[in-house]
Amino acid sequence: MTANDEYVVEILENVGLISGQQAREALELAQQHDKPVVDILDAQGTVGKADILKALANQFGMEFMSLTGVEIDQELFDQVPSEIARRYKVIPVYKSDNTITVALSDPLDVETLDSLRYVLRTGVEGVVALPEEIEAAINSHYGSEAQIESMWDSTEREVRETLDIPDLEGEDEVTDADAPIIKLVSLIILEAFRSRASDIHLEPQEKQFRVRYRVDGVLHEVESPPKRLQSAIISRVKIMANMSIAEKRLPQDGRIQINVMGRDLDLRVSSVPSNHGESIVMRILDKESLQLGLPKLGFFSDDQQTFERLIGLSDGIILVTGPTGSGKTTTLYACLNHINQPDRKIITVEDPVEYQLSGINQVHVRSDIGLTFAAALRSMLRQAPNIIMIGEIRDKETAEIAVNASLTGHLVFSTLHTNDAPSAITRLIDIGLKPFLVASSIRGIMAQRLVRKICDKCKEPYTPTDQELRLLGPMANNISQAEMYHGKGCNECKHTGYRGRIGIFEIFTISDEVQHMIFEQVSAADLRSRARELGMRTLREDGLRKVIAGSTTLEEVFRVTMGDAN
Repeated sequence: MTANDEYVVEILENVGLISGQQAREALELAQQHDKPVVDILDAQGTVGKADILKALANQFGMEFMSLTGVEIDQELFDQVPSEIARRYKVIPVYKSDNTITVALSDPLDVETLDSLRYVLRTGVEGVVALPEEIEAAINSHYGSEAQIESMWDSTEREVRETLDIPDLEGEDEVTDADAPIIKLVSLIILEAFRSRASDIHLEPQEKQFRVRYRVDGVLHEVESPPKRLQSAIISRVKIMANMSIAEKRLPQDGRIQINVMGRDLDLRVSSVPSNHGESIVMRILDKESLQLGLPKLGFFSDDQQTFERLIGLSDGIILVTGPTGSGKTTTLYACLNHINQPDRKIITVEDPVEYQLSGINQVHVRSDIGLTFAAALRSMLRQAPNIIMIGEIRDKETAEIAVNASLTGHLVFSTLHTNDAPSAITRLIDIGLKPFLVASSIRGIMAQRLVRKICDKCKEPYTPTDQELRLLGPMANNISQAEMYHGKGCNECKHTGYRGRIGIFEIFTISDEVQHMIFEQVSAADLRSRARELGMRTLREDGLRKVIAGSTTLEEVFRVTMGDAN
């Protein structure tokens, strides 16, 4: 029996649906069996539940509607996430202006509508529908627990044993109905970790909700959940990342901290509105997998000696260049770890701080409060550091501070987005730096890419095709007699033939002659030509050395160096 039962039977008696005797009997039975009086009247056959709800809806000036065959706009499910619909036992039915109309089964429950207005941050009106139809609509549009169980049952036990997600703010309000979506998102994260993925991509398409993992730099599509679960999954991820589920028009960033198989992971979450819903990318940062030794990056001994000499200098700027995802940040961390000594003060300014390094002072850029790269750098110089690491040189102001720091006795590490090493010189001049400042401050530039390593379990010799040799041009003579390998494909590498990645490098050291060329503002092409004459190996040439060494394949080297001149 509920607190409103007496009021309900009074209304039903007043409209003539039940007699006074039937009302008293129903109330007695409701109290004896601790059930709502509506269920008692319906079970006795005294009056149907639909007629009862119609009478109550009429009493409160609400509409009663049947949900059978009703088509609901997908946009509404993006605005009312699964967690909300299941928690409050409502289903959105239509939207007018800034008001969402939801169907609920209890017209006396005014608190639900008030709560929804607060949670959804919009106007909410109610209509009345049968609870069975509301539950069926929720399962149909958001997915039922049974459907999710059948999809992911094989790994349920493993999720419970290996994935530990800390309690979230408001998590104590989660109901049993939320569990399937929570479990599904946990499984997506676990499978990504098991696959050694660096990114998880949740991409709403017109007719599907695509899930892809980036493994060793290449995207692989995996079995995707039903399209109807899209809004529920996205909302769950946003809740975990402490992002606003009400904001769907603007990009957002968040962070998830979890423990998988005893390893602490950081997931950097980014959401961007797209035509068919919000696209979510989760970047997985595994602190334990960070390779902080220079040899582990893939250097040959001669390149490692050259690079160690550069990073051992007392002042100047060392730049690492390449596109997004080429491992620049990992290389910078390896440099800092290599030169981190008790007698040196090292400060970094990053956006964001991706990994915590012991003994190093790391500053997280926050533009929203005025802590920009430039502002942080100016303050850092007052801390009397020996070595400074700047996450990225993005503008003239940051570049000028970095140059001034290098000219006053600091060693500065940073990154740029350029295709090769010599192009970084022209990029800095294009930003607005004077050529003489660039020439006197830059000590060395290293361009890099990541290539996939051949799987050790299925590695076998092979003969390159004529087409591959033609693509090599004059370089074909250097490797025509060498034995090359590729991966046949096995369970260990998921039949890709590759497992893990290593770097290929192009190291450009700034000599006196090169300084003069920079001062004269020669073109990047002329700088590159002269650098090669002075002994610089291009990315493709270093990649071919790793092909000959049996570390990677011609196909991989071609994939990441197609713009490289032979």
